[in-house]
Amino acid sequence: MKHHGRITGWLTAMMVSLSAMCALAADRPTLKAGVFEPPRAAPELSLEASSGGKLALANYRGKVVLLGFGFTSCPEVCPTTLATLAQARRRLGAQGEQLQVLYVTVDPERDNADRMRAYLHGFDTSFVGGTGTPEQLAGVRKNYGVMAERKPFGNSYTVAHSSSVYVIDPKGLLRGMMPYGRLPDDYVHDVRALLSE
Repeated sequence: MKHHGRITGWLTAMMVSLSAMCALAADRPTLKAGVFEPPRAAPELSLEASSGGKLALANYRGKVVLLGFGFTSCPEVCPTTLATLAQARRRLGAQGEQLQVLYVTVDPERDNADRMRAYLHGFDTSFVGGTGTPEQLAGVRKNYGVMAERKPFGNSYTVAHSSSVYVIDPKGLLRGMMPYGRLPDDYVHDVRALLSE
């Protein structure tokens, strides 16, 4: 009977623990992005910021961060993504101040901080780019599972790269990954959902 009591107590504790975990998951908003479950700390950045100084996620606690990877010479995917993010920020109205777009280059040979600043400001002056040495950037890509491959293109080269945008909540947790081609309203929905938590 003692064993039975211990087992019953253990099962009760497990049920309470599972109920608590389910309640936590139920409290999380439904996102349009593919979600990371459970959320985990977003890998930190330590890069040169296009705005000057060092680029670190810790600088943006309290804001939703949309983190993308690309390059200023990209012919189609990057400008499309950045234009979408700029539209989303405008549609957020006053809440747009609580959103930070970060864009990390996959082409450090061409994308210095000045070039990135000029490029990103063409979409939204609040957008911040990140650059660094090839080794630093390779480490960031590895931490986020991002692919980038340099390919010959005419007399120069282009870079094939992952095109999803990572969604990081105000606490610095990696919450979702939005695939390329989604509409501004999908981003607006997810930013508002995370800000309302």
